[in-house]
Amino acid sequence: MTNNKKVLTWLEEMKALCKPDKVVWIDGSEAQLEALREEAVSTGEMIKLNQEKLPGCYYHRTAENDVARVEDRTFICTETEEEAGPINNWMAPAEMYAKLNKLYDGSMVGRTMYVIPYSMGPVGSPFSKIGIELTDSIYVVLNMDIMTRVGNSVLEALGEDGDFVKCLHAKRDVNPDERYIVHFPQDNTIMSVNSAYGGNVLLGKKCFALRIASYQGMKEGWMAEHMLILGLENPKGEVKYICAAFPSACGKTNLAMLIPPKFLKEQGYKVWTVGDDIAWLRVGEDGRLYAINPEAGFFGVAPGTSEKSNFNALEATKKNTIFTNVAINEEDMTVWWEGLDKNPPEKATEWKGAHVNGKEYTADGNKLAHPNSRFTAPAINCPCISPEFENPQGVPISAIVFGGRRAKTAPLVYQARDWDHGVFVGATMASETTAAAAGAVGVVRRDPMAMRPFVGYNMADYFQHWYDMGKKIANPPKIFNVNWFRLDDEGNFMWPGFGDNMRVLNWILDRCDGKVDAVETEIGFVPNKEDLQLEGLDLSDEAITELLSIDKQAWKEDLANQREFFAQFGDKLPKEIKDSMDTLEANLNK
Repeated sequence: MTNNKKVLTWLEEMKALCKPDKVVWIDGSEAQLEALREEAVSTGEMIKLNQEKLPGCYYHRTAENDVARVEDRTFICTETEEEAGPINNWMAPAEMYAKLNKLYDGSMVGRTMYVIPYSMGPVGSPFSKIGIELTDSIYVVLNMDIMTRVGNSVLEALGEDGDFVKCLHAKRDVNPDERYIVHFPQDNTIMSVNSAYGGNVLLGKKCFALRIASYQGMKEGWMAEHMLILGLENPKGEVKYICAAFPSACGKTNLAMLIPPKFLKEQGYKVWTVGDDIAWLRVGEDGRLYAINPEAGFFGVAPGTSEKSNFNALEATKKNTIFTNVAINEEDMTVWWEGLDKNPPEKATEWKGAHVNGKEYTADGNKLAHPNSRFTAPAINCPCISPEFENPQGVPISAIVFGGRRAKTAPLVYQARDWDHGVFVGATMASETTAAAAGAVGVVRRDPMAMRPFVGYNMADYFQHWYDMGKKIANPPKIFNVNWFRLDDEGNFMWPGFGDNMRVLNWILDRCDGKVDAVETEIGFVPNKEDLQLEGLDLSDEAITELLSIDKQAWKEDLANQREFFAQFGDKLPKEIKDSMDTLEANLNK
């Protein structure tokens, strides 16, 4: 399959360690993949769904103890603990390799080792990176085929001497006490054992595309970010692109596949999805920042996805999709989850495998689908997938948007004063626990750039990398912060959200083009009310004023929380962040 000696040497070492009965190279052909699907169905690893209603779709169920990413079992193993930083779990590489090798020893006896060559990003793109994942799971093979570009073309691009990220996964016995998801950024290596849940075993996803890639980007002068990429087309047919980062439960996928509100749609506005989760960014020859989505599919949370909440995501799941831990409608062998509609099937298999009367089961407060149940869908299925999706040069980014879930602190939207201030805005990103929805002030969880669980090295160095990148980008994107979740005094959301968020995105792009002025405040620039497209919204003038207002006392309390968070980085914290906090304090005290 390849003459690359680095690949062949590593493969022989891993075969000797894991001791599989046989080794199968994944060539990416439909014939091979179809044979694997049939094999997985015959062993019960996968269930074939209704091929008339859901062509090419399959179902998979994980162990009850293996249903989500495990942050406490996820490690960054660098030579020194300081290189991993205070937010990551760390162990010395030699110690971790010794621990893991015991778990991998003989882990594939009686099993097949699949060799998956894969490309993050279009094969051959200057942005792209190659990985090879060894796994004993057909589920992993089939998911990686959806989420990445897999097969012989990748090996051709790798050539005889190319470098790659080494990825080893073994299900072993799915023991949660010996489950490890480990990254060795200095060795370009990822090792996962005792899990079969996608987020822990599809090693191209968060493990490579964020944790390892963020380290590679820091070393090589580019960026790997937990960001959607979205194209906005105006009535003249001009398309501008934004990247946006949000912590979980802040509407990231909904924004990535946004449907414009009726009055904007009628004018000819359109939205194009380039990516829903991860962006790799490089400086182009024209001094602008360009982005690709390194993934080829969507690994989305099923519950809450409906025609109303995210039509485009739901459409993407209608063919060639793998569903994990949702419910099965036994009457027609389709799938169901909470939030899909209000009609749970009467004859259902709930996510753990029990046959139940769905209507009675859910009426008692039980969940038919696991809250973190998933779909793995090809991006090309999405009705609004961008024509630039496979562009190897990426798309030029006009704006970077950060967002969080704040009840009172952040206004609907504000613009950073410049790149350095924008880095501070991203570094102070936070969300409040949903206690805030009941009117109580929620607990603030800091999630800088939405990268807290995903930076493959010391986060203080990650902040510094952002500042360093700012010096390299001659024409940098402008940076903004949005907050769709502002509450009134009764605890109700003040902004309608969903498709109406496009009104805010249009203001952002108008600011990038210098078409509108803004009001300078203590925290940055906020819109003049008349520059927001508010036609057809049932919002009073007072409500708009409140949505754009700055509560100084809330910001002073937030600043104290920021200082507490940043203190953990000690002397490594970039001076620019300290200066930005001091500037904010001075502005609030004027």
